[in-house]
Amino acid sequence: MIVAFSVSPLGVGEDVGEYVADAVRVVRDSGLPHRTDAMFTSVEGEWDEVMDVVKRAVAAVEARAGRVSLVLKADIRPGVTDGLTSKVETVERYLAAGESTAESTS
Repeated sequence: MIVAFSVSPLGVGEDVGEYVADAVRVVRDSGLPHRTDAMFTSVEGEWDEVMDVVKRAVAAVEARAGRVSLVLKADIRPGVTDGLTSKVETVERYLAAGESTAESTS
């Protein structure tokens, strides 16, 4: 499964980067495939291991902020591995095919 999640402290002001870094550090230390962007961190693995990482990431933020917001989206697809990379590669392949189609029709 792939889980995209965002964890943010509440009531600590606008600058939350230091708190978010605590959560991302947990993900990076997990050893699971992951990717972080401006809005979410995605992590890939089996249900229990991914949910454990999310829980520990929330706990890391909660340790410094009394209230935490968690947004979570999951793609549960048994038997699929390397989805973080393969899903993006599929889209890129279609985009590249569209570019060559657009070039040949202009």
